[in-house]
Amino acid sequence: MSTTENIALQASPSQELSPSNVEALHEPIEPVEEHEGFSLPPADGGKDAWLFLLACFMLEGLIWGFPASYGIFQEYYSTQEALAGSGNLAVVGTCAMGIMYMDIAFIFPLLKAFPQVRKWATPIGLIVVCLALGLGSLATNTTHLVLTQGIFYAIGGGFAWTPILFLIEEWWVRRRGFAYGVMLAGMGLSGAVLPMILDWLLHNYGFRTTLRVSAIVFAVLNFPILLFFKPRLPPSQTSQLRGFDMSFWKDPTFLILQSGNVLQGLGYFLPAIYLPSFAKSLGASNLESMATIVLLNGAASMGCLCMGLAVDRYHVTTCLCVSAMGSTIGVFVIWGVSQSLLPLYAFCLMYGAFAGSNSSSWSAVVRDTKQKQMRADSVDR
Repeated sequence: MSTTENIALQASPSQELSPSNVEALHEPIEPVEEHEGFSLPPADGGKDAWLFLLACFMLEGLIWGFPASYGIFQEYYSTQEALAGSGNLAVVGTCAMGIMYMDIAFIFPLLKAFPQVRKWATPIGLIVVCLALGLGSLATNTTHLVLTQGIFYAIGGGFAWTPILFLIEEWWVRRRGFAYGVMLAGMGLSGAVLPMILDWLLHNYGFRTTLRVSAIVFAVLNFPILLFFKPRLPPSQTSQLRGFDMSFWKDPTFLILQSGNVLQGLGYFLPAIYLPSFAKSLGASNLESMATIVLLNGAASMGCLCMGLAVDRYHVTTCLCVSAMGSTIGVFVIWGVSQSLLPLYAFCLMYGAFAGSNSSSWSAVVRDTKQKQMRADSVDR
């Protein structure tokens, strides 16, 4: 019998299980837990937990960072005779990022209903991503790019990334906000580095070689870290088939917090689209205009890490208010009066740090919703 089951059976009948007590049942009591004759690696620390988090950081950075840098490709494609006449170049990046956001909503319940498929989802998804980039290098028109670099990439990326949502819950319990912050910082860091690398490759070797090199680098960097991307709990604890509970849609806590998340998320991407063009209107060179995206994503990486630490200590509404106020002040006070590159760069740093950190609050939204649901269940009983 597992440690958590022993704790539950030894609790006195009169002791009420509060949300914090319920969560504590899943937390490690000792550095190493015993489970049916063998030891479980500790959660919230230890070599295995940190290596798993490194794997999440790498997967997040490469899977999401590549489509987030599509603006570099779009600028290059618009200069190519075979592609320049098409008005659908922007659709490639929209499909890659947009479909990947949407298909996760379908992949998650699929992997929840069939947990035995989870261990294969990430490697198969990565193979699809590499194939998408490789096939994209053979494109002769925009439709080929939409299908490969857009739709095909998004489907593979969704399957490769979604298992993180299941496994990170096992490895990080008390410091889950921090773990999400570290993972999401990967996209910000890659968004600061990849544009410069891709721009150099495109202008020196062309898009075909760039996509092939990207596919090879994707495989070399991602497949070895899958050795550390593994579940903490044995299959016997995680393979029971359970229904997908949709009752959270009726919970006011979830609806209010998620509405704020959606509104902030919708607004976040708009400045990133127009910042390079705005910089060029101030007389910036190509490198100086690219610096706006590099600074924005670099600041977002640090912001995600700080937000992850904050939601573990403070209430999520406080953290979201700070994020919203900081990004709003940046837009109206700094960007609104920017007449030169220096204040524009200052805006990129401020806006990236505050607005870019919003996604790290998601773990706290889930935590508060779960606690509210558990309180409601205890009242019903």
